[in-house]
Amino acid sequence: MLTDKGYSDLKKAVVACTITNLVLMLPFMVTIQVFAELLKPLMAQEISWARMWLLFGCGVVAAVLVFLASKNDYKKTYVTSYLESENSRISVAERIRKLPMSFFNSKDLSELTTNIMADCSTTEHVLSHLIPQLSANAISISIICIMMAAFDWRMALSVFITVPAALFIIMGSKKIQARLSEKQVEAKLKASDQVQEYLEGIKVIKACGLDGSKFSALDNALHLMKKMAIKMEFGTGIFVTGAQMILQIGVGLTVFTGTYLLTGGKIQLIPMLMFFVIVVRIYGPVLVEFTLLPELFYHQVATKRMHTLMTVPVMEGESETPLTNWNIDFENVSFGYNVEDSRENMVIKNLTVSIPSDAITALVGPSGCGKSTISRLIARFWDVNQGSIKIGGVEVKTLDPEHLMSYMSFVFQDVVLFNDTVYNNIRIGNMEATEKQVMEAAKAACCDGFINTLPQGYQTMLGENGSTLSGGERQRISIARALLKNAPIVLLDEATASLDPENEALIQQAISRLIEGKTVIVIAHRLRTISGADKIIVLDEGRLAEEGTHEELMSNKGLYERLYRIQQESMGWSV
Repeated sequence: MLTDKGYSDLKKAVVACTITNLVLMLPFMVTIQVFAELLKPLMAQEISWARMWLLFGCGVVAAVLVFLASKNDYKKTYVTSYLESENSRISVAERIRKLPMSFFNSKDLSELTTNIMADCSTTEHVLSHLIPQLSANAISISIICIMMAAFDWRMALSVFITVPAALFIIMGSKKIQARLSEKQVEAKLKASDQVQEYLEGIKVIKACGLDGSKFSALDNALHLMKKMAIKMEFGTGIFVTGAQMILQIGVGLTVFTGTYLLTGGKIQLIPMLMFFVIVVRIYGPVLVEFTLLPELFYHQVATKRMHTLMTVPVMEGESETPLTNWNIDFENVSFGYNVEDSRENMVIKNLTVSIPSDAITALVGPSGCGKSTISRLIARFWDVNQGSIKIGGVEVKTLDPEHLMSYMSFVFQDVVLFNDTVYNNIRIGNMEATEKQVMEAAKAACCDGFINTLPQGYQTMLGENGSTLSGGERQRISIARALLKNAPIVLLDEATASLDPENEALIQQAISRLIEGKTVIVIAHRLRTISGADKIIVLDEGRLAEEGTHEELMSNKGLYERLYRIQQESMGWSV
């Protein structure tokens, strides 16, 4: 899951950590020599102070080398892992942006959030605290073992014989720990789903009194997460503690072997002390790494999930093909949100229709007939199951989605605003726009009046999804974005639905400026608002029912006339 640079940096980190481990042995070697000098009076010899000063100088040099090695270690290990984690998050976010909308039908937002945040954080920690150190310890311990064997192979064997035994326990429990990790991840995702659902539905929860035991799903999910976390810690703790105990047997074994050899006259005191000091120095980092090994197994679960995400095919296409004509043609188009849907269960069924360029075309019909689906297929949020959609003779499936989107502006009924300033929310429509152009778009969208009443005007923070604004104000900011983008194709999806008369009038003024000279597709339930459209396409259960102008459809006495008459009659209804 690493980039080429990340993999190269990881190898450099292993080398840096290995150098640090070896350099850290220098102070111990100096210490051993100091002990040897200080013990000379016990052997009826005099201390050589000249040698002591030389050792002091060596100690200073060793300290400097340790500092430089540690500094290089930190730079090669921690800094590069943080940069790689940043690149991973950006890479995942970019990948998600290019995925088809069908992917999001099968994924929870909490799982994708976990991919970007938690999984990348786990990778960051493994890269900075585990893999380089673990690899470096294996290399440096092997080197030190060979060097120590040159002094005395029996002592070297007593120091290192417990390392593979302890490692065997950890690796032998890999499958058990991996299974516990998978269950813990599942519990975390379930808890995240419930937290998100709870927060998104807080108004309904308050209104319906779903508190305490009445809303037990969140409570159960959190308890399950706690239970699985305890199981994970307990399960891994048994094996880690067992491995650590076996490893530390090596300390006693080294002391026993050294004492036995010393009393038998088979080893000198100074080499024995050297082994005693080194065994403590070597075991310290290894004990720490053993506690982190379960995280490596947990990381394998996260990596597997990340790999699944990164291998989902993205929507691709040509990004150089220019569009010069804006007529849109549907040719025998069938589409269902679920791939396994039969032809009869599809949302759009064998639809053939044309949307003329530089004109206003309205899509109408009963709820669920496929109006919004058509607009999303034009924008290639999904690819059709059968047939083709062409813009100016070019099939949209052959175009890169971002390239295609540069020719379109959307105004949805459900406006999405970011927790940023008013100015930046409008400027999203065209990030290259000047301040003057942003202001002009806001005025054209009838936003300028209410924006100037805000505490900091255009620099006012809007809060989560524009929570500080009314529905009409949020809608007008959405139209300002579209005006600023100035795309030749405009898709209006219920842009004036559920608005009060005052806001509706202002938004209709803004829309009039937006659609001037454009190819416009309007989705509307209020048929009176589209009676002046150049063309009206009437859908029924995903099929083309009829098409024409308002007058032609009214004279046909078909579905459109019936819907229009029902709405006119309902306008006279009152409480």
